[in-house]
Amino acid sequence: MARRSALSIRIVEGRNLPAKDITGSSDPYCIVKIDDEAIIRTATVWKTLSPFWGEEYKVHLQPTFHSVSIYVMDEDALSRDDVIGKVYITRDMLVEHPEGYSGWVSLSEVDPDEEVQGEIHLRVEVQGSQGGRRLLRCTVLEARDLARKDRNGASDPFVRLRYNGKAQESAVVKKSCYPRWNETFEFELAEPTEEKLCVEVWDWDLVGRNDFLGKVVFSVQGLEATGQEEGWFRLRPDKSKPRADERRGSLGSLQLQVRLRDETVLPFPSYQPLVQLLCQEVKLGRQDGQVHLVTLLDETTTAECRQEVAVNLVKLFLGQGLVKEYLDLLFELELAKPCEPNTLFRSNSLASKSMESFLKVTGMPYLHAVLGPTITRVFEEKKYVELDPGKVEIKDVGCSGLHRVQTEGEVIEQGRQHLQSYLGELLDAIGRSAPACPLIIRAVFRQLFHRVGERFPQHQHTKFVAVTSFLCLRFFSPAIMTPKLFHLRETHADARTSRTLLLLAKAVQLVGNMEPAAGRAKETWLAPLLPALQQGIALMKDFITRLVGTEREEEEEGEGQPPGPPTMVVKEGLLFVHKTRGKGPVLATAAKKLHFCLSGDTLSFSKSPSAERSGAIALGDILAAEKVEEKSFGSAHVMQVVYVDSGGQQETAYLQCKCVNELNQWLSALRKVCVNNPRVLRTYHPGVFRGDKWSCCHQREKTGPGCDRTHHGVTLQEWSDPLDPATEAQRLYHHLLGLRGTLREKYWELLEPEDAQNGPRGEGAPLPEGLSRLLGVLGDLEKCHHLAQPPAPPAPALLQLQT
Repeated sequence: MARRSALSIRIVEGRNLPAKDITGSSDPYCIVKIDDEAIIRTATVWKTLSPFWGEEYKVHLQPTFHSVSIYVMDEDALSRDDVIGKVYITRDMLVEHPEGYSGWVSLSEVDPDEEVQGEIHLRVEVQGSQGGRRLLRCTVLEARDLARKDRNGASDPFVRLRYNGKAQESAVVKKSCYPRWNETFEFELAEPTEEKLCVEVWDWDLVGRNDFLGKVVFSVQGLEATGQEEGWFRLRPDKSKPRADERRGSLGSLQLQVRLRDETVLPFPSYQPLVQLLCQEVKLGRQDGQVHLVTLLDETTTAECRQEVAVNLVKLFLGQGLVKEYLDLLFELELAKPCEPNTLFRSNSLASKSMESFLKVTGMPYLHAVLGPTITRVFEEKKYVELDPGKVEIKDVGCSGLHRVQTEGEVIEQGRQHLQSYLGELLDAIGRSAPACPLIIRAVFRQLFHRVGERFPQHQHTKFVAVTSFLCLRFFSPAIMTPKLFHLRETHADARTSRTLLLLAKAVQLVGNMEPAAGRAKETWLAPLLPALQQGIALMKDFITRLVGTEREEEEEGEGQPPGPPTMVVKEGLLFVHKTRGKGPVLATAAKKLHFCLSGDTLSFSKSPSAERSGAIALGDILAAEKVEEKSFGSAHVMQVVYVDSGGQQETAYLQCKCVNELNQWLSALRKVCVNNPRVLRTYHPGVFRGDKWSCCHQREKTGPGCDRTHHGVTLQEWSDPLDPATEAQRLYHHLLGLRGTLREKYWELLEPEDAQNGPRGEGAPLPEGLSRLLGVLGDLEKCHHLAQPPAPPAPALLQLQT
């Protein structure tokens, strides 16, 4: 059984940001921190005060996380990036909005005294003494993950304790964010025991004032009964000082969509009855005169939840080898409704959302292979492309070879030539890609093609449009328009490139609609492109004919089966290797930069992508994948892979990534493939062992326990994630549980009138077997989840107060 939190964050756009550059603009990007650890960096949007990102991220976290902070930064090529402002959201705030928070949030100013992080380990006790006096004794043991305040990437922390008007201080631990003090302080216990104990952590500075690192404040009244309390306590900012946030609102705002979902995932056998029921319903197919369970699910799921439910269903049936049958059932149910050929699959129904999700889950490598070269060319050439006379900017094209300013007609003609060149290259790539298209995608499109052809025999044109409505309108065109969101580029396009991509995506949509005249009627300025569009339609029809026309034996194709064996590549790329005194296979190589390849069984490396493999680490030997302190190697993008070598010795490889996103992608991928390793570490050292001690906590025992907790459960959700049937089943259970009453009501509403009159309706009326079994399975699972909930922890004797 696993307990975790799933956090969904969508950063839509910003507005009214302050100008930070001398040009009167800014180059904004966002950093998302979970409990003060950077997890995500959005792309930079250049030269704007109202940036649009539209980036969505899903993060799996430990349920113990406390807060999410979103910092808006201004990128600066010559100096340190400027902080514009931040949005701070606590876990409690997200729990209060179970359906998620969506809206505009004003940025607040970043106060150094509020930028605190980490925890402190304390033991507090009440003791009697000679003479009748009682003592309050506080032992300061250690702290972890303190804020870095000095230029060397560390701090020089010490502790100051305040109680009943008296103060005491600990020794200073130099250059450490994981200090160990083991010092005990005693105060005479005040009567009555209403005085507060305040434990503050400071960064000592030789010149200037000390920097505040956080504090904890306790009420010690409960200690009289228990005598002693020990634990880790989260450091909090000092909010006792009044501070009017005069700049709130003047720093601009962010439009966000944030949702937290706490998950308790039971072992997969617990969900087997639900999975078997859903699979059985798919195998039965559509029954005339009956309301299918999938129809009920479609009709009762809100538009906001339909995309997520579609992803869960697609992944679940993909893992069960029934995704082709599931999508075919959706096609059949959709075509059974009253519909017109020209509006087929244009709504956001469960069928449309499931097909869209299916293409993303199974077809992203295919998408990259087809669109990648053309998208790269558009970004590199930065040609000026405009066909709309109302938007032509003559100044952007400069002078022609005759040293005269081009006319509007010449600019449009030049833009048409560029756009036609891009479109021709792209359609040619699509036309050649039929053999490279994944077999399962071809099989699903073949089903769709034949289903639509049977439904509209007098409109044979419609079956081609049915395929392109998904392939072009919901897959290719969105990826062309926003390549960053489909991982085709690492950054968003500038204004000129973005306009070119928009026109190219519109052209692909018109080809997909297979009626260029309709598009020209709405936007007459597209007329110069009409010959190219007509030629593209012919190419697209020929491509679809080849895509769906090749019949093969199912066992040869492997249709409907889960993705290939775990030897498939999960992630690969060049990483810089930092040398240490270790003797493991990675450390023995002479090269500083190696190509690493993570598969389902090994982490291998070679000198280049095409070179022979130099060595490998079995995934079963990996004990941890964690970040490394910036001060260790002078970079914030270094990770460590702790593993056991062939001789049984524990070794660590230190690998540097090029940015925070690549770092977290590698860590996430490693943690996912090693999730079932029985020997994973619970603690680790975020520093390196140099000389005779660890740089993080100054321990002298190299093999001793780590000074910080590992983060095995912190991962980023990707389309390429390995299938996890238990997680998908749990999310479907949670969704269906909330629909129990609605499913019953919708069934009676959809039932044919003549059937409804033949029997009783309402609470006690008999339900069809499928729905009745579903409600029974949901009730049994609800009991299992209730039994799996841990008992509430006892109330602490030492009450930590908000400050």
